[in-house]
Amino acid sequence: MELNQNLLGEPPETRLPEATEAREAMAAGTDPAEVAARHPSYSAAWAALAERAFEAGDPVATYAYARTGYHRGLDQLRRAGWKGHGPVPWDHEPNQGFLRSLHMLGAAAGAIGEDDEAERCSTFLRDSSPAAAKALRPQSGT
Repeated sequence: MELNQNLLGEPPETRLPEATEAREAMAAGTDPAEVAARHPSYSAAWAALAERAFEAGDPVATYAYARTGYHRGLDQLRRAGWKGHGPVPWDHEPNQGFLRSLHMLGAAAGAIGEDDEAERCSTFLRDSSPAAAKALRPQSGT
């Protein structure tokens, strides 16, 4: 058994590192576009842009923003030791940008008719964090 696995042989939780400056900028009300420009690896800024675009009825922009946040988050997960599966806990705030991006990618994929990708994103979200899947209510298409 690998040392980084729990007693059941499941992979350990992956907890992304804190991005204090970016998080504080978002909390202070800085536009997510500015935060993404200054901190392009900060998935929460991309997730916020995706959510804003979705609310504005622009699923293509939603898809682009969400895919960026998703891929930036995947890069960080891999650097944190994630091997392509395993828990990414919602209650760890630095993980939330990735999980929100994944959720919005699925919503945007569904809105533009990419049903297979929408389902993959939904499954990935549930498998990674059941709490995130529950907390992030389903988005309807535009």
